[in-house]
Amino acid sequence: MVGDIMLGGACRGGMAGNTVTEKNCLPPHEGKLLFADVANILQRATLALGNYEGVFADGGRSTKEGLSNAFAFRTPTKYALRLAEAGFDFLSLANNHSFDYGRNGLLSTQTTLQAHNIAFAGTKATITQAPFAIVERNGVRFGICAFGHNTSTLSHLNDSVVRAIVTATRQSSDIVIVSFHGGAEGTQAARLPAGEERYFDEERGNLRHFTRLAIDLGADLVFGHGPHVPRALELYNDRLIAYSLGNFCTPFGMNLNATGGLAPLLEVKVAPNGRFVGGRIHSFRQRQGSGPRHDATNTAAKEMARLTALDSPSSALHITTNGSLRSSQSIGEFLLTHSISHF
Repeated sequence: MVGDIMLGGACRGGMAGNTVTEKNCLPPHEGKLLFADVANILQRATLALGNYEGVFADGGRSTKEGLSNAFAFRTPTKYALRLAEAGFDFLSLANNHSFDYGRNGLLSTQTTLQAHNIAFAGTKATITQAPFAIVERNGVRFGICAFGHNTSTLSHLNDSVVRAIVTATRQSSDIVIVSFHGGAEGTQAARLPAGEERYFDEERGNLRHFTRLAIDLGADLVFGHGPHVPRALELYNDRLIAYSLGNFCTPFGMNLNATGGLAPLLEVKVAPNGRFVGGRIHSFRQRQGSGPRHDATNTAAKEMARLTALDSPSSALHITTNGSLRSSQSIGEFLLTHSISHF
């Protein structure tokens, strides 16, 4: 699982509403090198998931023209091939940029992803029949649903919507994964508050309430994005929650300074019943114009371990300095078994 992805293209935004041309914000070599450092991890996974922060379309007019402090992202459709080559199986569209070019832009995004066999979910305007995606791998049906905080998405602000969609996904799946876009934004938003969050006077959700509700309803794994920085992890009822995976591949139009440039890749193993078994936070960094690159200092993992200790102190999750994840309970079981084996 990874956080926000936006490969470049027509990037409109800023306080002055300035426009950056496609020529000035497309990656070199048609994006072929964007995922060079991460493709081996994504491709070996049973399932690789992320959030696409923007639109795949070859034209159209932004719905945010004339607005100050508004960002809009449109990537040429041919660049979606890079996501398929990298190994992505599912992308959430439940974010505040999926409608940047209106309904036509959203439908173009969905059609483009579908052409590359990449599943998606999370918006009200959809070419799929169900409000969730089913991806089958090795005889296991993975049900994936996605929620956002704005009007074009399936909203995690509405418990009734969450209950209906997660319950329906549970009934159709062996393993349920929930993706969400929520929380305040920026380096000042790394800490996870106890209650509701707002950003520019917009409701961004009570994420502790939402994620735990999703697991109570049958979700086996919950991961988030939206703050543009990593946040804490938590184990709840033996299920893993990642409150934000930050930016992952956003070479243009995003602030990559400080923790905004951290690009964690979260690898998780679950049991057949969905229980968390283990995993690892792989640490990458971004810089302007390129995708995620190896970080030998493991800064993303260390930052998420620090935040987990601060914001989920009672969680039974152990994170090592190299990013390995284990349940504290499973560590205790191992130590007990190991000791018994010596008698």
